[in-house]
Amino acid sequence: MTRAFALLAPLALLASPLLAQDEAPAAPEEFATQLVVIETTKGDITVAIETERAPITAANFLRYVDEDRFDGTHFYRAMHLDWGEPPNGLLQGGTQMDPERVLPPIAHEPTTETGLSHTDGALSMARYDPGSATGDFSIMIKDQTGLDATPGSSDPSLQAGFAVFGHVVAGMDVVHAIHAMPPDPDKGEGWMKGQLLAEPVEILDMRRVEAVPEESSSE
Repeated sequence: MTRAFALLAPLALLASPLLAQDEAPAAPEEFATQLVVIETTKGDITVAIETERAPITAANFLRYVDEDRFDGTHFYRAMHLDWGEPPNGLLQGGTQMDPERVLPPIAHEPTTETGLSHTDGALSMARYDPGSATGDFSIMIKDQTGLDATPGSSDPSLQAGFAVFGHVVAGMDVVHAIHAMPPDPDKGEGWMKGQLLAEPVEILDMRRVEAVPEESSSE
């Protein structure tokens, strides 16, 4: 679980020189990914896991998938931010440190190394200190780039940021539907109080797939 949700100014956009009229724009670079379906009681979410750009974090997530460690876990936390157009925040799920499910923590892969970012639909590992991530993850709702690594920060946690390792390619409506479910005002402690769902949504199954399913829908 995240210790704090950093609220940082967005990075400045870099101006690019105009292409000559007779020069075709370069094709976007493609990186290897692995598709995974997250089957929940509210519908399916398909995600692309960044096996090339975030190999350590991706391999950890896929091990949980392949060993069925996520099956029977829940989406349990919905953070709502009170600025911008709703929905805005993140949805969190996973093993909740269940000793029967968690694997050893993995090395931290900062966004400064992977080139990934906490954009709308990005998957990011939940953690305490950098290098403590195990089997909990979050899905961004709207851009949350304040969670990216910030090398110039004096705070070691903000310097490292959080590790992005994938993005939603289908079923974002399901993410929004779960995020909109009511919280229990009495569940949780400290900054987590009021963010835990009254009825967590079960993750029935996670599995690798070779193509994006034609349809993902919420109840």
